[in-house]
Formats: sequence, structure tokens, C-alpha cells
Amino acid sequence: MSQTALQAATPRQTTNIVLFGVSMAHLLNDAIQNAVPAVFPIFQQSLSLTYAEIGWVAFTLNVTASILQPLIGAYTDRRPMPWLLPLGMVFSLLGAIGLAFSPGLAMLLLSAALIGVGSSVLHPESSRVAHLVAGKGRGLAQSVFQVGGNTGQALAPLMVAFIITPLGQLGFLWFTLLAISGIVIQWFVGRWYGRHLEMRSMMRKAPTAVSDPSPFSRGFVVFVLTVLVLMLFSKFVYLASMTGYYSFYFMEKYGLPLERAQVSLFALQFAGMVGTLLGGPLADRFGRKKIIWFSIAGTAPFSLWLPYAGPIGSVILCLAIGAILMSGFSVIIVYAQEMLPGQVGMISGLFFGLSFGMGGLGSVILGLLMDHTGVAVIIKACAFLPLLGLFALLLPKDSRLMARSA
Repeated sequence: MSQTALQAATPRQTTNIVLFGVSMAHLLNDAIQNAVPAVFPIFQQSLSLTYAEIGWVAFTLNVTASILQPLIGAYTDRRPMPWLLPLGMVFSLLGAIGLAFSPGLAMLLLSAALIGVGSSVLHPESSRVAHLVAGKGRGLAQSVFQVGGNTGQALAPLMVAFIITPLGQLGFLWFTLLAISGIVIQWFVGRWYGRHLEMRSMMRKAPTAVSDPSPFSRGFVVFVLTVLVLMLFSKFVYLASMTGYYSFYFMEKYGLPLERAQVSLFALQFAGMVGTLLGGPLADRFGRKKIIWFSIAGTAPFSLWLPYAGPIGSVILCLAIGAILMSGFSVIIVYAQEMLPGQVGMISGLFFGLSFGMGGLGSVILGLLMDHTGVAVIIKACAFLPLLGLFALLLPKDSRLMARSA
């Protein structure tokens, strides 16, 4: 993608290029971020960490993102900041360098925090750009943006297996190339975004961001958001148990090396990429409530079976879990955005932030429990979390939402 290409393209082609750009930046960001939990076994050995200390690293990584994202999103709803797009990747670059040279837990925590800050800066404004170029296909655009992140998540275990495992911590220096590529991409997207805001401001002769009031009552909005947050809790705490600790369970149960465990995690993340891409269009066709419900509760049969499957069976089950579980996240975000029009950045930041925060807090609690009970007990207990998806049946029907927003 280059500035010349953007100038020569038609308006539709330009928006497609921009959407691809933010999706690619999302891929690079999440590849760096998800490499951190994937490499926990290496950090545990090289730095002599306990499960609880590993949990604190995950907590720092995710909570730094969760605290800042809704604040950044709410502020940029009123004052959009295109320059934040490349800045987020700068923080990720610094974090990757820190991980490569961390001599102990303190530096590891600081490096994880920098990567978390990078994610918190990237997601709200990048999600807003995806919303701007979406037109009527908001579900599809959000899925395309989100699938970039899922692709990065899927690639992270393989990068760990083939780059970091042979090289050790210094292998993280290769991730600086991803961060630098993200800075370049986001710089071009940021220039387009800035010109778009200027043109819209001149046409409207008004502020570029408008906070429209919600057409729904406060009680109704709180109820629906509470159910959606519960869906996030079941999804991301379960994912925290998988991405942070399933490798330990796999190696302990089957006596196989880390590289083999990463294959199952790659299957989980790769299938999640496919599920995310399909989730938005399927929701546009069959209804958002149905996809949200299916994406969580439909995971339960496979998650409950996974702890008892063999090494090959675990790969197959991870494919099913990833495809189903990840199909609903972009749908949840669009569902919430349309309940609170004019607050796209705040909703994006809130839901991305909650997803990271719940994952981080879950990692700490799970790590503490594992130090006392062992890995196997907690992995088997977390398999029941997707059953919370049954609460999605309490969400109002799509027809009711459409009628009230009309």
C-alpha cells in the first residue's frame, strides 16, 4: 500500500485498501501480543518463574490495554487522532525489544505493559476507521478488521515454535520487523484518515464526531450490555486458560515437547480467524442474537471433550472450538455500537479493553489456582465456561432492536 496507490484508486477501492491496511496492522499487533503467552514455558525455564508470576505477566499485558482503551475511545469520539495509529505500533516495537533482553520479572512486566499500551492505542482508532469505510456492511467490515487480529493470533504460536524456541528470548528481535511494518502501514492509513476528517469537517462545517443519543432507555442498554459482558467473560477467560496454560497441560499429559503443543494452539487460532471472518456475514443473514448465542454455547461440547482427547484429537477439537468461539466477537461489537450511535470509539475501546482485562485477570487467578491444584484440574474446570453462553438467550430479538432503533 502506498500513497500513490491511494490517490489513483476509486473511492471504493480506496476504502478497501484502507480496510485491508487496518486489518493488516491488527494482524501485526496481535501477532506480537499473542507471542507473549505462547512463550510462557520458555520464560518459566529461563527466568525460573512460578505459575503465579506468569499470570502476573499476562495480567500486566492485558490490563494495561483494558484500562486505557475505553478512555482513548471515548476521547477520540470527540477528537479523532489519526497520529495515534502509528504511535500504537511504536509502543509494541519497544515492548518487543524489551522482551528480547529481559533479565528478570521486572523488565518482563515493563515490556508486557508497553505491548499492552500499544494495543490500547491501536484498537479504538483502527476500529473507527473500519467503521468509517464500512458503508452498509458494518458486520462484514468489522469481521475483516477483526480477522486480521485473529490471523496474528494464529501465527503467534507458529512463530514461537519456529523462531523463539530455537533462539530463545533473543528471537523476539525478529518481532521488531513486524512492529516496524505496522508503523509504516498505520502512517499511510493515518494520512488517509486525517484527510477524510478534514473533508468531512469542511462539508459539514461542524465537529467531525457527533455523539448521538441512544434510542433505547438507560435500563435497557445496561441490561443488554451486561449480558454482552458476560459473553465476553466466558469467552476470554476460557481463551486465557488455553493460550496461557494449555501448553503446560499438553506437555504434562502427553509427555510431548512445546512445539507439538503449539500445533494445537495454532489450530485454535487459525480456526478462530475463519470463524471471525464468517461471523459478521452470517449475523447479517441469520441474525446477530443467534450468532452470539451459538458462538459461545456452541463451543461447550467441544471444550468439555478437549481435556480427555489425545494429541491428534486435541488439534481437531481446537479447530472446532476456535471456529465457533471466535465467530461472535465482531458481532457483539457491532451489536453494541448500534445501541449507542456516535460512540463507536468508546464501545470499541470498552469491549476490546474488557476482553483484554478479563483475559489478564483470569490469567492471574488461574495461575494462582494452578500453583495449588495443578494444571489439569483448572484446565478441566475452565472447559465449563462456554456454558455461560446460554445467557445470550436473554438478549432481545433482532426484530425488537430494529423496531426500537427505527
